[in-house]
Amino acid sequence: MTENVTQAIAVRDNGPAAQIEQYRDEYAALMPSHVNPDQWVRMAVGAIRGDVKLVQAAQNDIGAFLRELRTAARLGLEPGTEQFYLTPRKTKGRVVIKGIVGYQGIVELIYRAGAVSSVIVEVVRTHDTFRYVIGRDGKPVHEIDWFGDDRGDMVGVYAYAVMKDGATSKVVVLNRRQVMEAKAKSDSRNSEYSPWNTNEESMWLKTAVRRLAKWVPTSAEYMREQLRAQAEVAGELTGSASAPLPPQPSVELDDEDDGPIDGELEPEGGWPDVAQPGTAA
Repeated sequence: MTENVTQAIAVRDNGPAAQIEQYRDEYAALMPSHVNPDQWVRMAVGAIRGDVKLVQAAQNDIGAFLRELRTAARLGLEPGTEQFYLTPRKTKGRVVIKGIVGYQGIVELIYRAGAVSSVIVEVVRTHDTFRYVIGRDGKPVHEIDWFGDDRGDMVGVYAYAVMKDGATSKVVVLNRRQVMEAKAKSDSRNSEYSPWNTNEESMWLKTAVRRLAKWVPTSAEYMREQLRAQAEVAGELTGSASAPLPPQPSVELDDEDDGPIDGELEPEGGWPDVAQPGTAA
């Protein structure tokens, strides 16, 4: 009996949640300064413990799971939420964890840049009233009967930002056909775990806000320029326009992939080797 309990504890301690705790400091080193590492780790642990399918997928390839969390940590997004989905994904015959940046995650990156005061992204349904003429209207007029029993099917989606100087960004408007074209480019569209199948409205919103992100500053590009400008004002750059700045994540927002939206950024000294379940860390 004692031996069985000891074995059960060993298995538990090598599970995905324990691995997150083990690499807490490495994740914390990647996070933007405004993110609370303790809260982030609690959310990650809670997300994996709250879903049996996620636990199994993570155990199938614990290294892949921890690498997906690394992307969430570097972006400063909350894992297991609409900022950063954790979804099972079948790869080479087995189910593993895939991290997917959600529409709220992209909105967060836009806000974090500091150039916008608000981001509006909404789905338009059959019984809504929607008016927008390019060149005439500054922004769409979208009227919704909030007390109606049924707004109807989704027929379109739009997104725009109000900048801090009061200007309105480019307005992105997509109809159903355009959203379906974006969906067709997703390699996960046929997966039962894909947000396209589990939370379709959020993916319509994401399709629009990804397009919007091409027209407004995102955290990487905008903050890099802000840092340079601040340094110039402070006299910290000695006339060299190419003086090095702290590394910033590079955000790519194309429509062809619903996975992580930027490249890797290794912590100083590299990422530690990840122990597989049942092995020593």
